[in-house]
Amino acid sequence: MSSAPFIKNLPEKLVSRYKTWKSEGFDGALFGDLAGGQSPMAMVISCCDSRVQSTEIFDMPAGSFFIHRNIANLVPPCAAGGNAPNAANNTASALEYAVKALKVPHLIIMGHSACGGVQACYDMCENNVAAADTGFEFVGHWLETLRAAHDRVSGDDDATRLVSMGHEGVVESLDNLMSYPFIAEAAAAGMLSLHGLWHDIGPGHLYALNPESGNFEAV
Repeated sequence: MSSAPFIKNLPEKLVSRYKTWKSEGFDGALFGDLAGGQSPMAMVISCCDSRVQSTEIFDMPAGSFFIHRNIANLVPPCAAGGNAPNAANNTASALEYAVKALKVPHLIIMGHSACGGVQACYDMCENNVAAADTGFEFVGHWLETLRAAHDRVSGDDDATRLVSMGHEGVVESLDNLMSYPFIAEAAAAGMLSLHGLWHDIGPGHLYALNPESGNFEAV
């Protein structure tokens, strides 16, 4: 293995915490049932950010959510025949499996405060920087999905506008979800509902998109 010199033993802190979980926190009955298959109540698309934990926010046990994480919790538009860039196909594949195989009844896009991806795209748009010039070969191009949200941003200062862009990013991804035929069909048949959330990390507040007002309102 050419990569062998770079592979190290697992940090002892993680080994210790695993052993504690296995001896004190592991629910053998729950995971025994889950070993036979999963039937999650929702798919959650959230950011890779280590501070965003959807199962903790809702206090849900393992097996409750089918979770897909990517930079800035984005859903790119559907590309016919799977002819999208690899990163976009990764998200599309997760969506397809959740809706067509697992038949989840709810699909949730969850954004959050202090999102590095949202900040990066905001800076790209404010300074008219092309994706190729960001210094990030993959992240810059991925964030192009979010660029359209910048046109709808409101606010008089950067802090307010960043929150607005985070909200609009969730809306953009919800709109893009409906470009996938299998999602549009499941939603039209009443088998799937879409939801937009935004999590304020510091105070732990959660805001849900009200479909009537179009605003994110405290849960």
